[in-house]
Amino acid sequence: MKLLHKMLVAFALLGTCLTTYAEKADQDKPIILEAEKVSVNDVQQVYELDGEVLLIKGSILITGAKGNIKVDPEGYEYVDVQGNPESTASFRQRREGPANEFMQGRGKTVTYNAKTELLTLTGDANLKRLHNMQMLDQLHGWKIDYDDVQQRYQVSPPANAKAEDLPLARAILSPRRKATLEK
Repeated sequence: MKLLHKMLVAFALLGTCLTTYAEKADQDKPIILEAEKVSVNDVQQVYELDGEVLLIKGSILITGAKGNIKVDPEGYEYVDVQGNPESTASFRQRREGPANEFMQGRGKTVTYNAKTELLTLTGDANLKRLHNMQMLDQLHGWKIDYDDVQQRYQVSPPANAKAEDLPLARAILSPRRKATLEK
């Protein structure tokens, strides 16, 4: 247990960033990790997690059954978390701007690339944009890519899949209203 506590402190001191336009303050937050088993390779900057994985960095919350984090020489994190047959992996992050707006997603695998700010949910994936816990947009499909820099969603099937083997991609998108300026 002392070793796990020391590793959690080490992760908190990493000082690297999982950034998105969602919450700029996330860049400066420490990483808090919980798992049943943690393996650390400080030389290669690779961290492996197994069992009840919980990763928190500012407003970012990622959960799953197992996962790993790689940190490149520039300090960008690459997070890959998998679910298991009983539960999926999940991602949640507060967005910059409107109060109480979040991106929330689930899939068999959740990957997040802090350098490109690309979130990928794979395997019966679902992604929602929520405002005050009310759904604004929702996507469902085999694979969902969310590019936070370009503010784009993409739902796609596996590369070698036959159309009859897959459920259709589905999207529910709320109308966008132009902001009005009151003087």
